[in-house]
Amino acid sequence: MSGPLAANLFASTSGTDSDFVVKFIDVYPENAQKNSWNPDEGPKPGQYAQSLNGYELPIAMEVRRGRYLTSYEKPAPLAANRPTEWNIPLRDHDHVFVKGHRIMVQIQSTWFPLIDRNPQKFVPSIYQATASDFVSATQRIYCSPDLPSHLVLPIVP
Repeated sequence: MSGPLAANLFASTSGTDSDFVVKFIDVYPENAQKNSWNPDEGPKPGQYAQSLNGYELPIAMEVRRGRYLTSYEKPAPLAANRPTEWNIPLRDHDHVFVKGHRIMVQIQSTWFPLIDRNPQKFVPSIYQATASDFVSATQRIYCSPDLPSHLVLPIVP
């Protein structure tokens, strides 16, 4: 694949603000690298971690904050429990998936401590949110003919 990657999600939250983090990962097969240990004895401590077997190589990762879905200049609350389209650009990438590798996609609503915590409730400024502003919320990703969450991958023959 070569060019712009993107995740087009149809998602909802029970709150009025939320983050969605998309991770696009190349997963190596469990037999990617010949083992250098005796199969009858198994690996010595730390030896398996030095192999590429089952390694998960991050290709693209990005976060999108709900308050800015319609405008970066004027943040607005999300409608609770309403499926909304989230277009999340994952930037341009050039990557070859080797035969036997798998594609993994992880979607989560927090990336703390890399990204600050979202209170899940719309407040004028997350940086001035109080403890009572932080609430539990349920996030949902939809995948149906009417709400087709998907990845956009520029495949090169």
